[in-house]
Amino acid sequence: MMMALCRIHFNHLNLSSPSDSALIPHTCHSHLSLTSTTSSSSSSSSFFTTPTKKISLSSAQRRSCVAVSSHMTMEQKPVSENRMLVYVPPHPLIKHWVSVLRNEQTPCPIFRNAMAELGRLLMYEASRDWLPTVAGEIQSPMGVASVEFIDPREPVAVIPILRAGLALAEHASSILPATKTYHLGISRNEETLQPTIYLNKLPEKFTEESKVLVVDPMLATGGTIVAALNLLKERGVSNKHIKVISAVAAPPALQKLSEQFPGLHVYTGIIDPTVNEKGFIIPGLGDAGDRSYGT
Repeated sequence: MMMALCRIHFNHLNLSSPSDSALIPHTCHSHLSLTSTTSSSSSSSSFFTTPTKKISLSSAQRRSCVAVSSHMTMEQKPVSENRMLVYVPPHPLIKHWVSVLRNEQTPCPIFRNAMAELGRLLMYEASRDWLPTVAGEIQSPMGVASVEFIDPREPVAVIPILRAGLALAEHASSILPATKTYHLGISRNEETLQPTIYLNKLPEKFTEESKVLVVDPMLATGGTIVAALNLLKERGVSNKHIKVISAVAAPPALQKLSEQFPGLHVYTGIIDPTVNEKGFIIPGLGDAGDRSYGT
């Protein structure tokens, strides 16, 4: 099946996405060189019907941060199952909640609520054309109706990475009719930036067709999310059955995921251009766990 794609290059990283989920909105800024080209054969998204625009803001690479150069073009190519896809849904509510999260003046309760609302929207987008269904007929007050329900026999495994992942995954059970939640605690050494697993509630084995949502608000250096996905791989989950939900992502993490987990799908509120020497996304939104829980 052919469909309109937008492609983004982060150095050697090559990611693609259907054109109705823009990878980077044209309002992005800082260290990005962005070109958007429209195709006359594509009409699936108003984002790509605007005239060609170019935003060019460059910065030399420094020791304290990872500078990024990106390029986006529209082209007609089939979607490859072996290519990692990154989605930034161009929904105004997603942009709103990301903005609330970015604001350093946002108090803890509102920050946590904004994280939960953002997670709700991203999980809704991620579940599109993905959930197993069952069809049948029911009797409505006015007659017989053909219906389709989410199959309760195949619950989605939701895996929030503690502790910030709890806030982003808060509404999983309200948006997904059938879920099972498995907690995974991973901390990051502040000096080495290496992950340490301190809590693992994953089952020893997942079924072959298990669908898994891994919820990690900040994809910065990629150490934490790679550790989590490796645990899933050891338990029999294939990349094509995993979707990652994040509030903010950065190129170092996306580069690692693209190289190690082909076929993976990532849904994020926004892609920021840099990660500093302490492993924080810039401009980002700070420490998501501290800001969610006030500690």
